[in-house]
Amino acid sequence: MKSQFGRRAFTHMELYSLFNGFIYGDEKLKREQPKHWHFWLPLLAYYTGAYSDELGNLTLCDIEKIDSIHTFRFTTHGKIQPRFVPIHPALWHAGLEDYIQHVKQLGHERLLYDLPAKTGRYSEKVRIWFSGEGKRLGYLQRCGLPNIDQQGLKTAISSLRLNFEQQIYISAIQAGQRSTMSYLLGLKEDGQAVNKPASEVLQKIVNPVRVVNTKISWQRFLERH
Repeated sequence: MKSQFGRRAFTHMELYSLFNGFIYGDEKLKREQPKHWHFWLPLLAYYTGAYSDELGNLTLCDIEKIDSIHTFRFTTHGKIQPRFVPIHPALWHAGLEDYIQHVKQLGHERLLYDLPAKTGRYSEKVRIWFSGEGKRLGYLQRCGLPNIDQQGLKTAISSLRLNFEQQIYISAIQAGQRSTMSYLLGLKEDGQAVNKPASEVLQKIVNPVRVVNTKISWQRFLERH
């Protein structure tokens, strides 16, 4: 897929570095102040293609079971169309069910309840944490990855949406369901919103998204030392 706004998708090796970084390992950094959203937001962005503000606004009520398939309901990002995105099996494997119970027990409504808004948006806080600002290193740099490559293209948290797009494009074309890709990305076709495809079709397109690290575990994140 083409880059958007000078951004590109992460390469396989860069994804390996990101999802094998300290957040997904066994040791904390010195003076690190870990938050649950540090663990979950990159995973959710990669497996759903959603923007940071959409993920920051997700509530427990936005997790819906439709036709026996668990989905996220996204409704909150400007020109992007509302949509249902099936929850990828890798998220359950990483401990999403236990984390949902944790959020419920604390009495919160938002899934990423410890992600604060800055200037009215969640994406600003995510951007600073992920990409850094000024002399402050972001998660990207701490994983040994640059913000801008030799061709002048940037990588950022929104690059994970491009990775999602690349992969569902392939599975949608192979399934003869091109418009399903547009639906999952919240995009219009010929100026018109795409009607929701059958839930099993959506799942068929999303499930082939490649698992980036089979050892990722929220419990492991909690037990880092």
